[in-house]
Amino acid sequence: MKPLLAALLPILLLVPAATPAEHGDDSGRVFEMRIYKAAEGKLPDLLARFRNHTNYLFVKHGMKLIGYWTPTEGEGAGNTLVYILAHDSREKAKESWAAFANDPAWKEAAAESRKDGRLVAGIENQWLKATDFSPLQ
Repeated sequence: MKPLLAALLPILLLVPAATPAEHGDDSGRVFEMRIYKAAEGKLPDLLARFRNHTNYLFVKHGMKLIGYWTPTEGEGAGNTLVYILAHDSREKAKESWAAFANDPAWKEAAAESRKDGRLVAGIENQWLKATDFSPLQ
């Protein structure tokens, strides 16, 4: 064994191997963070749609609700909704979103909520994988 490798081997054995999440592996449980920028003055209506319709439909179609937040300061205060869903896998997420989008109850709720104009001006989406040290796996 080369001297440098022999010297480093005890240190290398203490370093945990990289997890699939660190390499962009999206198999297994994933989290989806979505940030909705509400149309001008429409945040209360958007929150009502989630409260009264969307949450039920997410659960119906296999999505797990982790949490919902609205910023209290900065640019997003007063017009932004941030939420996180959990899915068993990216493939399951794709299936859940397709079922949600085709659900007649969603189509009806969306159409009703848009009768006075669109509620959402923009959406950002980010896929997340829990680290090996995250309390939420």
